[in-house]
Amino acid sequence: MPIREDVLVVGGGLAGSFAALAAAESGASVRLLSHKKSTLRQASGLIDVLGYVDGEGPHADPFAAMAELSDDHPYSVVGEEAVREGLRLFDEAVGDAYRGGHTETNALVPTHGGTVKPTARYPESVAPGLASIDGDALFVGFESLTDFEAPLAADHVAASGVPFNVRGATLRFPMAFRADAKVTRYARALDKNERVDGTGVRRALAEAVKEELDGEARVGFPAMLGDDHAEEVRRDLSDRLGAAVFEIPTGPPSLLGLTLEDILFDALDDAGVRMSVGNPVVDYEATDGRVDVVYVDQKHKRVPYHAEEFVLATGGLVGKGIRSNRERVEEPVFGLHVPHPDDRYEWSESAAFGDHAFARFGVVPDGEMRPTTERGEPQFENLRAAGGVVGGANTARENSASGVSLATAAVAGTRAGEEARR
Repeated sequence: MPIREDVLVVGGGLAGSFAALAAAESGASVRLLSHKKSTLRQASGLIDVLGYVDGEGPHADPFAAMAELSDDHPYSVVGEEAVREGLRLFDEAVGDAYRGGHTETNALVPTHGGTVKPTARYPESVAPGLASIDGDALFVGFESLTDFEAPLAADHVAASGVPFNVRGATLRFPMAFRADAKVTRYARALDKNERVDGTGVRRALAEAVKEELDGEARVGFPAMLGDDHAEEVRRDLSDRLGAAVFEIPTGPPSLLGLTLEDILFDALDDAGVRMSVGNPVVDYEATDGRVDVVYVDQKHKRVPYHAEEFVLATGGLVGKGIRSNRERVEEPVFGLHVPHPDDRYEWSESAAFGDHAFARFGVVPDGEMRPTTERGEPQFENLRAAGGVVGGANTARENSASGVSLATAAVAGTRAGEEARR
């Protein structure tokens, strides 16, 4: 039997997940196709809306800062209300696992590199460590977790001008793990409170940290404080230390990103979204300006997936949703138009952290998130785009990647669901 849905979403990251959730809200049947595991496991777990514009910031109010963006920026295309709708979808999906929904202003979150990042939504475990909270802080790192240098991170946070004292200490984790042990191994040991030297690892860890405390009211650990029982672990350590314990978002592999991925998979399941993971979309067929079917390569067989409406959420250059070679830039699934300078030397600037043109490469959508041709017309009536595959924003420089994904997904998914149900 042919596989047919009202809406088919191609791409399983943040944008794809929320496009699917938005479409499902309309009552449409939805399937999400994802080639590889979600990129959320590589992300910090923070939801940034807009922190900087043209290198200026951080901005306290991301919505006020949107007025400074160019007309082709995704926020300008979809409008401020779409950003709010994206955040509403996010808040409903994650429940009380995240904070920040009580205010429209950004919070300032210390990260593993020592930056203080403006962000709109952040995990509950991160909340006690916000830079706006009074109370001196101790950052704790471990010899076996080399990706987080606590003293260096603390020095950078202090240099940013936070209104409290912060210092870092590197300790030996109470249990010996292999040098290549994943952060999930540490989390599992704390979840189960595994035994070490005749006592639980949580108690041993708390006793080691207590020796370093010098009156600090807060203690920050790299994000590794449990997985299945994370809140219990954090509360236990806080009680033993007599200080508020928080997690510091880290780089990949990110436990906070993995946790968010699990939350979203549960939300998709609850919404009735079907998921097919592990096989790439390799081709499509269209008739009279409408996509009829996409083909997935499944063990070297072309498997067709039919739908009334399609959403493309395959990511940008990093996610391979946009590809480039020495001559051109292209969207590889549907062959969508991606504007770019003919001279490849104009794709970047000489400064490493400059406003590179390549960072804004992507499809150009209309107001309903339909990718347009070079003439500005929708390339397909029933194809929409969301997330990093949409051009016009330097999301890394702006701290806006999550917000762009949520806002464009809200519009693309909602419109796809509504049109499919007509």
